[in-house]
Amino acid sequence: MSPGFILYTPDIEIVEPHFDENMQTVIAGMERHICDSLSAESTGQALRDAHSKGYGLVRGEVQILGGLPKEYAQGIYATPGRHDALVRFSNGSPHIGADTQLGRTIGLALKMFDINGPTLLDDEPDSRTFDYNTINAPVFFCNTVQHYLFIQELFLEARTYFAEGRHGRHRFYRDYVTGKGALEPDEWAWEELLAFLAVAQRPCVNVLLSVYSTMGAVRHGDHIAKVRIVPDPACASEVVERQLAPAAEAFRPALVAELRERPYAFDIQVQLCADLDRMPVEDLTVEWPEQLSPYVTVARLSIPHQDISGAENLKRMNTLSFTPWRVTAAHRPLGSIMRVRKEVYRRASLLRHRLNHQERREPRTADEVMPLGS
Repeated sequence: MSPGFILYTPDIEIVEPHFDENMQTVIAGMERHICDSLSAESTGQALRDAHSKGYGLVRGEVQILGGLPKEYAQGIYATPGRHDALVRFSNGSPHIGADTQLGRTIGLALKMFDINGPTLLDDEPDSRTFDYNTINAPVFFCNTVQHYLFIQELFLEARTYFAEGRHGRHRFYRDYVTGKGALEPDEWAWEELLAFLAVAQRPCVNVLLSVYSTMGAVRHGDHIAKVRIVPDPACASEVVERQLAPAAEAFRPALVAELRERPYAFDIQVQLCADLDRMPVEDLTVEWPEQLSPYVTVARLSIPHQDISGAENLKRMNTLSFTPWRVTAAHRPLGSIMRVRKEVYRRASLLRHRLNHQERREPRTADEVMPLGS
């Protein structure tokens, strides 16, 4: 018997107190970091406020599968077909530099083309593109915009903390839990810290071997879901560069080497919410139990073998923007953290492109960015 899936209704989301005020503070901190990155990161370029270091831009194709059960054949997944795609692999840190200093949070940003229906972005409703922003962990280390205020600051200062060794690490963990002393004891961010540690301790492996998740919940047509992007087992078994030794440049050379030799594939999977208490929308530190609702494959991301070793690949990658809100209404992001990302990501992209004197324009086709064979 299939589980009874929860139907989406707008009242599943909680209106966080002082949301707009806190969001403006987050935006101000983000904008300071991007402006400072022009000189602080020694590239002469304004960088993203997160996932600053990219490991490669990859050409791909998404095949939406036919014959899906009706609960999964929702939104863009209701119509089988093939869509060109671009994938950006990156480090989650707001800094660039040696991989050994940036941590092991890895992102996979996916952009699909020729998707019918307006997006949820007011300034580009007709882009016909659809984005996923995912990381290599099923949970996120922040639940509320209030907590994000100090966590944002801590991440920007993380290199300074950890450069002090054991004492600096302890101070970082203390400031994380207590909000730098601003939180009352019954509001201390214990769950968030545990989630951060779980993400920070991910294994150092080839980016092709990680499972990537949206972390936050999204609407899935009539239902509520989380989405993940999972390596195809047969492809994963062929990867030669697997466990990566600590090095200043570890992730990009391994990715380049694998894609130069062979094609690859991921499965795009959907997990539907069957219990709002055990599969919460607002608490991103909770991993949804698969025994309540298993992940179901709805599409396949195929990546042909290709050479992404050139500097032009990184240049093309850095002109793109990705946001979890560049989706249709049937896939609306849910919860406070997902909601704050809408304006933060938009403002970050606007500022970064302006400072770098780049045109900010969503591509109409993958060929505009990365022609086949380039």
